[in-house]
Parts: sequence; C-alpha cells; structure tokens
Amino acid sequence: MTTTMTKAERESFLSGTHIGVLSVAGAAGRPPMAVPIWYGYAAGGELTFATSPDSVKMALIREAGQIGFTVQQEAVPYKYVSLEGTVTGYEPTDAEEYRRWSIRYLGQEAGERFFDGIKNFVGSMVTVRVRPERWRTYDFGKEVIG
Repeated sequence: MTTTMTKAERESFLSGTHIGVLSVAGAAGRPPMAVPIWYGYAAGGELTFATSPDSVKMALIREAGQIGFTVQQEAVPYKYVSLEGTVTGYEPTDAEEYRRWSIRYLGQEAGERFFDGIKNFVGSMVTVRVRPERWRTYDFGKEVIG
C-alpha cells in the first residue's frame, strides 16, 4: 500500500490546526530561510499567512515570488504535507481573520487575550496568498496499518 495521501486526505490534513514551516529562498547565496508560522487553508484554495511587511521573510518572499511550506503531525502515526507554490497576492491583514487564527491556535480564552494584546499591530501586517502547485505527502499510518 502507498504511504502517499490522497488529495482529500492531504487537503483535510492541511486544513487542520498545525504550525506550518515556511521556507523561502535566501538572499545573496545564503541558505533558504525556514520559520514556523500560523496559516490558513481551505480545501482547494490558497494557503494564507500573515507577517510584518518589513520583515526579512517578507523581503525574501517578494524577491522569490514562491515558497515551500510543510505541515507535520508530530505524534504517531507521523504524517506530513509539503507544498511548493507561487505567491498570488499580498493584502492588508484582516483583523477578524487573525482573531479567528488566534482562537484556532490558542483556544477561545487564550486566543482572545492574545489577540487583544496585538490587535493594534495586526493592522500593519500583510497577508500573503499562495497557490499550491506541487505536493509531497507521507502518512506513516498507512505503512503501519497497510
């Protein structure tokens, strides 16, 4: 049996609550930058994440125009989804969307508290939109169970 996820499995997994690792080409011959980040994804859509417009990662993303992104499950059965995609746009971060991300990642009470502490900063952030184009997946559970 294959350990590759089906399209439905991969999209369901990527839509779950995980920390993603964003990877973008480095500048001036440096290695790629890889950083953990909150993200949003709805099956069949674009990957989104927010960052400061003045950050090093944002400068690298603008220069490269494409990213790599990996999401993993750290508990057994291990699995991951990795994608490569093209940046399709940048827009001011929607505060309500970021509030939902805060609750998604931290729970209702802690998410609201966290968002209240940063809501003035969120208005200065940029949301990056990425169209997934190439996928790699692995589901260790299929190997063990299969």
